[in-house]
Amino acid sequence: MTITVSLFATNCYLVFDGETGEGIIIDPGDEAYRIMSEVDRCGFRPQAILLTHGHGDHIGAVEDLKRKYRVPLIAGRGADKMIKSSNKNFAAMFGMPVSCPMPDRTLIDGDTIEVGPELLTVIETPGHSPDGICLLRGEILFCGDTLFYGSVGRTDLPGGNHEQLIDTITQKLLVLPDETTCYPGHGPVTTIGQERANNPFLIGSFLD
Repeated sequence: MTITVSLFATNCYLVFDGETGEGIIIDPGDEAYRIMSEVDRCGFRPQAILLTHGHGDHIGAVEDLKRKYRVPLIAGRGADKMIKSSNKNFAAMFGMPVSCPMPDRTLIDGDTIEVGPELLTVIETPGHSPDGICLLRGEILFCGDTLFYGSVGRTDLPGGNHEQLIDTITQKLLVLPDETTCYPGHGPVTTIGQERANNPFLIGSFLD
């Protein structure tokens, strides 16, 4: 389930198993009360909060959700360097003092997270942010701000690197099957096949 929150229209994802009632919350950027209401409506028990990266528009509801559900915060390596400071996570530049608690677990490439009987596999994807990760479950990819419908993550903030971003998308995401459905941090859902064929930032970067 997708809940679009905050002034930045951040996609927060509720991922849960209907049989076990276990699930996770990905990128709770703001509006904790809305996220909690949807969790209650869906009737699942959050086991963790996951961040695809530590920018301010993805972490705004973390503290309230952790307080309510008493679950760990899980993020990519390097997230701890920015989430405690609104200057480092760039919320301050928009006049929004946003921070959140430190991660309880740090993820690296190839790590897995259990959601009921299924696993999410971590893919490290730096470029938009040094701590960026994507989460792969079968043919579903939660890609944060790494890849968008027809675009890629901005790289003009400190720690961003456009060449690194394109390289990591090419080597780690475009090798996935065409039918892989991509759930980005902002904007509509897309697929790997759609982006490989039509994304103007990626055309010519993948060789068959």
